[in-house]
Amino acid sequence: MNNRPGWVFYASLLLLSIFVIIGIIFPAELQAWADVGLEFTTEHFGWLYLFATTGFLVFCIAVAVTDYGHIRLGADGEAPEFSYLAWLGMIFSSGMGVGLVFWAVAEPMSHFMVPPLGGAKPESPEAASLAMRYALFHWGFHQWANFAIVGLAIAYIRFRMQRPGLISETFRSSIGHHVDGGIGHGINILAVVSTVFGVATTLGLGVIQINSGLVYVGDIGFGADQQLFILGLIAVVFLLCALVPLESGVRYVSDANMALAAFLLIYVFFFGPTDFITAAMTNAIGDYFANVMGMSLVMTPYTGDDWVERWTIFYWAWGLSWAPFVGSFIARISRGRTIREFVLGVIGTPVLLSTLWFSTFGGSALYFELFEGANLGEAVSKEMSSALFATLDFLPGANIISILMLILIVLFVITSANSATFVLGMFTSKGVLTPKNWLRIVWGLVQVMVAGVLLMSGGLAALQTISILAAFPFMVLMIFMAISLLKSLRDEQRQIELHEALTRGRIMRLLEENDKRQADQIDEEGPARSKLEDHESG
Repeated sequence: MNNRPGWVFYASLLLLSIFVIIGIIFPAELQAWADVGLEFTTEHFGWLYLFATTGFLVFCIAVAVTDYGHIRLGADGEAPEFSYLAWLGMIFSSGMGVGLVFWAVAEPMSHFMVPPLGGAKPESPEAASLAMRYALFHWGFHQWANFAIVGLAIAYIRFRMQRPGLISETFRSSIGHHVDGGIGHGINILAVVSTVFGVATTLGLGVIQINSGLVYVGDIGFGADQQLFILGLIAVVFLLCALVPLESGVRYVSDANMALAAFLLIYVFFFGPTDFITAAMTNAIGDYFANVMGMSLVMTPYTGDDWVERWTIFYWAWGLSWAPFVGSFIARISRGRTIREFVLGVIGTPVLLSTLWFSTFGGSALYFELFEGANLGEAVSKEMSSALFATLDFLPGANIISILMLILIVLFVITSANSATFVLGMFTSKGVLTPKNWLRIVWGLVQVMVAGVLLMSGGLAALQTISILAAFPFMVLMIFMAISLLKSLRDEQRQIELHEALTRGRIMRLLEENDKRQADQIDEEGPARSKLEDHESG
């Protein structure tokens, strides 16, 4: 099989290069065009983001709890490639690690200052409760369901059906040989572009927060120039990491991520307001499950409030734009898992960690604001990325903890970018599991340039806007991807049931034949036994 880059690579590279050139020459115009596109998309199709994401969650749960759940993503009896803990670590760190750190304090404090949908008085206890509920919702099951859909489809095709690990291959059961032509190339190009924009958003968020952390620990200025410089340094590191194999690169950096994240979580939990954290988490979990359906499908047609677009739809779109990358990466590391095990690991476990993370950091911030007059709300209003480090100032050993948090953010950014280069290499080399190093470096450079353009074009606002726009066409593809996956699973289940029926029939025939032989043997032995008994009695 020829794995050299083809149409998908060159077309994707051309489209993204055009975007970068326009962004460098006309940054203000690019932002204006993006804003127009955002307004059109959210006004006319905001409802579709909500229905699609909720539908993906329902789909994942359904396939896990039904008979499909026992199907293995690999050969029957095949053992998983990675240990369970290593697998979960890579899922978590290459998923939304940067986002968790960035928004852990920023989101609850934002909702505390401006409660969602006017549901409470600003800066009140009710606003604090509402803030935690929505933070858990935005980082809960819906978000990870986006990744699970794509990951499950690709893992099934790649390891069960032994087809190339391409997005287009997941549609083969629906459109047949057309995936080998222009339609398939178009699907893969869209996946590449969506991935680059999604990861660029994460790179941008990570760089902004690193800049905020350096302001606190090193008295460094905050602005686009500093952020571009930081982006350049980060790029050098993760491009070097791209030269090492997956097993010895991403895996060990992910392990370091998880160890450091666990330490910081435990430290803040026990040295922060522990009792408040546990109570806030318990309350938030109850609120989340009690209101999950209402939050899932809420819109504001009667008030014209744009809160849903700025928060919920942004989060769903960000997750959707990440779905081809995170989903493909999760698929790559999930060989040998059953569908039930996959869904539980990808949707269930990360949500538990996200809940604990937001409750610890966001809960601590709310406690300091409510009971110690921390004035963190003002910090969030001035610069959202500074909220985390402003919160850490209220803990013992704040300087050391802030430095460790900076290291964690850097590691998360490196892991995400490195994982993305790997997946993009797969997409543009016909699904090969080990793409060429030079190809990974090319995509690493493209990600950096796109992130740089977005930072120059409007910072955080530009990052949010491009995520929503890039996610829309891929969201539509994901709907049909789920339908195609269901068709493949139904076909396999029918084959399994047919095989089992044939096996049962064969066994029943063998049993009947055995019973008949035994009966015939008894009939033959009966007269002989009677003669023998008569002879012995005589």
